[in-house]
Amino acid sequence: MTNIPAAEFVQDRTHSIVEPMTTLTHSDGDIVARIEAAGERMARVHRAAASVIFGQDVVIEQTLITILAGGHGLLIGVPGLAKTLLVETLGKVLGLESKRIQFTPDLMPSDIIGSEVLEEIPGKGRSFRFVAGPIFTQLLMADEINRASPKTQSALLQAMQEHHVTVAGQRYDIPTPFHVLATQNPLEQEGTYPLPEAQLDRFLLQIDVSYPDLAAERRMLFATTGTEERRVESIVNAQELMAMQRLVRQIPVPDKVVDAILRLVRSARPGPEASEETNRFIAWGPGPRASQALMLAVRARALIQGRLAPSVDDVIALAEPVLKHRMALTFLARTEGQEISGLISRLASALE
Repeated sequence: MTNIPAAEFVQDRTHSIVEPMTTLTHSDGDIVARIEAAGERMARVHRAAASVIFGQDVVIEQTLITILAGGHGLLIGVPGLAKTLLVETLGKVLGLESKRIQFTPDLMPSDIIGSEVLEEIPGKGRSFRFVAGPIFTQLLMADEINRASPKTQSALLQAMQEHHVTVAGQRYDIPTPFHVLATQNPLEQEGTYPLPEAQLDRFLLQIDVSYPDLAAERRMLFATTGTEERRVESIVNAQELMAMQRLVRQIPVPDKVVDAILRLVRSARPGPEASEETNRFIAWGPGPRASQALMLAVRARALIQGRLAPSVDDVIALAEPVLKHRMALTFLARTEGQEISGLISRLASALE
């Protein structure tokens, strides 16, 4: 992919679809400068995270896309692939307060959102005081989220959507920005409560964390078993991050990219207009929230890579992480050994 020059950016702007709340209010030269500056800062963030998390450049990029787009991410990977370290590292370099919750079957909703306690104040009698739970942070790691009961899962997922909690009729707002990076172990399913499809849809991206390659694992061995302590410094702060999140929503999207998003998402839904393969192998497809997620994600990817507008290549690159957890296979597809990733790849290839 090549960078789009400023002149082409100005021309594309007149043919792009921008959400009403994101109408450009700055001059083109100003927004171009801000996009370039934000891209350079995010490149530094990526390099800082990659200096600690070896061999996971795609995972780091997709996680940053999730955060820049203002969403939440679901990290799928076996134990030992530095998912916890990734969250801790991003919390430091992005200047966010971060916390971690280890989900277990006996975890209660109050363990996450907090509860009221009765305390006695000298001279004033007894009163209830709200003790905030770990959800009151800016970057939350929900480790092995599928190990908690559905009741506890729903308490977290409601807060993710509403950005506040209600205890004893009193509303408590969660700090901003607020992002959840949840993890799941794809191997060990005993004693777990899989997330319902409606709750999976709350996650902007599903990020698959795979094993590092040989060279990365070799570097990891020397870096993690010696005496040198690996440290990262804050590169941006919460206010700067929120400014970049607003900037993402101002990036114009060319008509051809919008059309590619709609074609891709709609082609993954079974129905009269769908292809024979889609109707045979897909039980249900992605809803409009998938289109919204793709629209934001391609903008964020363009900003991270220092480009002034997203391209169809961004839609193809992000098709799987956006759609994978928003679709389900039919029984026929499972018996024939079909996989969601393969189906999405074929649908995305039609955009080229």
